[in-house]
Amino acid sequence: MELQNTVKEALNALYHHPDDAFRMQADRWLQDFQRTLDAWQVADNLLHEPTSNLETLIFCSQTLRSKVQRDFEELPSEAFRPLRDSLNNLLRKFHKGPPKVRTQISIAVAALAVHVPADDWGEGGIVNWLRNEMNSHPEYVPGFLELLTVLPEEVYNYKIAARPDRRRQFEKELTSQMEVTLNILTACLNINELKEQVLEAFSSWLRLKHGIPGSLLASHPLVLTALASLNSELLSEASVNVISELIHYSAAGSLSDLPVHMPLIQVIVPQVMNLKAQLRDSSKDEEDVKAIARLFADMGDSYVELIATGSDESMLIVHALLEVTSHPEYDIASMTFNFWHSLQLNLTKRDAYISFGNDASVEAERKRRLQIFCPVYESLVSLVSFRVQYPNDYQDLSYEDLKEFKQTRYAVADVLIDAALVLGGDTTLKLLYVKLVEAVSSCGNSEQIEWRPAEAALFCIRAISNYVSVGEAEIMPQVMGLLPKLPKQAQLLQTVCYTVGAYSKWLDASPSGQSILPSVIDILMNGMSTSEDSAAAAALAFRHICADCRRKLCGFLDGLFHIYNMTVNGESSLKVTAEDSLHLVEALSMVITELVPDQAKRALEALCLPVVAPLQEIVNQGLEVLNKKPSNELTVHIDRFAYIFRYVNHPEAVADAIQRLWPLFKAIFDIRAWDMRTMESLCRSCKYAVRTSGRFMGITIGAMLEEIQGLYKQHHQPCFLYLSSEVIKIFGSDPSCASYLQNLIEALFMHTTRLLTNIQEFTARPDIADDCFLLASRCIRYCPQLFIPSSVFPALIDCSMVGITVQHREASNSILTFLADVFDLANSSKSEQYISRRDAIIIPRGPVLLRILIAALTGALPSSRLEPVTYTLLALTRAYKAQALEWAKESVSLIPATAVTEKERSRFLKALSDAALGCDINTLAVPIEELSDVCRRNRNVQEIVQGALRPLELNVRPVS
Repeated sequence: MELQNTVKEALNALYHHPDDAFRMQADRWLQDFQRTLDAWQVADNLLHEPTSNLETLIFCSQTLRSKVQRDFEELPSEAFRPLRDSLNNLLRKFHKGPPKVRTQISIAVAALAVHVPADDWGEGGIVNWLRNEMNSHPEYVPGFLELLTVLPEEVYNYKIAARPDRRRQFEKELTSQMEVTLNILTACLNINELKEQVLEAFSSWLRLKHGIPGSLLASHPLVLTALASLNSELLSEASVNVISELIHYSAAGSLSDLPVHMPLIQVIVPQVMNLKAQLRDSSKDEEDVKAIARLFADMGDSYVELIATGSDESMLIVHALLEVTSHPEYDIASMTFNFWHSLQLNLTKRDAYISFGNDASVEAERKRRLQIFCPVYESLVSLVSFRVQYPNDYQDLSYEDLKEFKQTRYAVADVLIDAALVLGGDTTLKLLYVKLVEAVSSCGNSEQIEWRPAEAALFCIRAISNYVSVGEAEIMPQVMGLLPKLPKQAQLLQTVCYTVGAYSKWLDASPSGQSILPSVIDILMNGMSTSEDSAAAAALAFRHICADCRRKLCGFLDGLFHIYNMTVNGESSLKVTAEDSLHLVEALSMVITELVPDQAKRALEALCLPVVAPLQEIVNQGLEVLNKKPSNELTVHIDRFAYIFRYVNHPEAVADAIQRLWPLFKAIFDIRAWDMRTMESLCRSCKYAVRTSGRFMGITIGAMLEEIQGLYKQHHQPCFLYLSSEVIKIFGSDPSCASYLQNLIEALFMHTTRLLTNIQEFTARPDIADDCFLLASRCIRYCPQLFIPSSVFPALIDCSMVGITVQHREASNSILTFLADVFDLANSSKSEQYISRRDAIIIPRGPVLLRILIAALTGALPSSRLEPVTYTLLALTRAYKAQALEWAKESVSLIPATAVTEKERSRFLKALSDAALGCDINTLAVPIEELSDVCRRNRNVQEIVQGALRPLELNVRPVS
């Protein structure tokens, strides 16, 4: 009683106390209470208590539901019948509501049925038990009907802590009772006020893999009732759900299954088609129109393979779907978008025509179908293109509304791409160009320029740019000719810039491209000086044009440098942000790549000049000034170096540049080594310099490595590790670099292993762990001769064992990948010679390593990491075969029988045994995943398993 009163007081505080701190405290107490064993009895008592208020009833029903779902194993086996009877009494008590409470109790009973085999409910399982209850107590039928509705839904509810075998068995039990269930529901149809509830229960059961023949369903009273209610004045949501499930069911399987389902399809389709006229009925409720549109969309999605044949009957469905697409409400129209995509795939992909045999037959059938559907997709272009137009009140749109409008535009762009794939990009362009011409003529010269239709047409033209042939010579020159004449309104100009960038490949291939480029550059300059958004679009367009038209632009170098200098120097007339200016750095770098080496070298110097000057000025002001500068005042310039070194593909010129710049870089390294953001930016620049210059770097690489090696010991910046990773990739196999790379590896790894000595350190420094083990994997691939025989290799294996279970995703994945690379050494001819060295280190640690990996699999790491953990575990098993199986048996035997049965244990070990024999690891995932599921099925089990496996206790002394 005392605990019951405390629960009531905590609930009262949670809902009514004015102080937030009290409410949070009450919430925490209630959450902790729900995990206790006492919660079963207290929740049950309060639900039976007549004086409990609604807040108490809702909380206690949720508690009881979650206890049955997650913690049923807490109870002794004899508790099942009293629990079932108590829940049954509650179901009767709340048969008229409150609905929230009744639903939670229903779910609790359904969850109980998942846990407890059918025999324990009596002959026929829970369904028969439920039928008997309904027959004995007809006054409680509404409550029992809700239970009948949620039962099949719980088959797929993974919140229920049931074992995989039991879950599969439960599905079979329900499927075997399908006929009994349909009889119960048919009998309940006689009670008129329950019709809606009966149909909801029917639609729920239809989601099971029930295998009822279409011919039987076609004449079933439940189906006929659902179809009949489609024609009633008030459309029944439940009947729509039933028809929707029947459509999905009748389309399940392959085309060869069609004859079995055809009787059902022949009943459903005419009835749904009769609703077509209601799509245009303005007096119809919008929710009803949505429901009807959903049925047409379901038919389209489900019968798309049939529809793609182009038969007369299927074209009736297609025209009905065009009707849905034309609906003024976007939410309704967009229901069909998935169908147009699926139909496009069926019309254009070769796989759809396999049954037609030889190439000639395939091509003939493909042409026949495209001829039928091209007019449909032409209509589709007109029906969707207007939806991308900015609304009149676009300036007043909230952030959420604007976001929704952008998503609408992206969705329409996808539909236009589907049309382009069916019609061809050039044909689609012609259709959209007509709209552009109409829109441009309506722009007018009045004070109120109507720019929105032109912007919409251009957005559509941009959307299909990848599907318009680069040789298109009729429409694109006219489009490009129109662009300079359009008003300089900000949104329109932004789309103009994006469109220009999207057609960069066409500009390069077009005979008139060279003559068009000056006007294009003028447009982009306008874009950069109009608004921040149009400037961003213009900068991106510059990048595309310079990437694709770089040869043509070599003659415009002076003009491009003028634009570049204005942007980088922050010319006030331009609205380009520092981030967007990087597009221009990249753009000019790609043009310089096309120059001959001497010209490229001079151009690269000119490119670096406006970047070097402000940095040199800061450095010249002395140590104190450089130390106090905000990071972004340095990184804004250093980031530009990264782009220059990445995209100017002249190795010698870049090597020469980095050699000249090294004193400046070194000064920043020395003084700002404490500043992570600046160091990341500087290391990124050095990384791209190393990647582009390669072996031309000469003495600079030695100076760079010496610098980061010394600074890493003091400042532990993770970026020093990823810069080293790039160096290893480029120079790892170069014998002349072996000595200083060996020193680098040993210094970095030895220092890192001293930092990461326990899981708390891994948690505090995940970036160091991530970059350290990425570097280690690189060493295995590019310089195993330096790494594996070294003294740091065993230290790093020990370090990885400590950190496997770190919760940081990237760090954990890097450690697992490193270990998998170690176990997979035999896959690489370069590394085979080091297997005996590896084995000397791994075998003494094998039992502990495998125990930690099994702990990670069973709950020490989140289930989202299952794939890398599984791969690493199987790689270890493949490498050590029988030995690994012995280690696995030892580890799995630690898990108590209350958590894992002998059968589940054996299935898991059999999967490992198959892996050791060389079976395809993809086929072994299911038993491994099932062990993971079983051990995570609830918090108590997970704690028991982790307590048994103790992943943080290594019990291994460092082995030399």
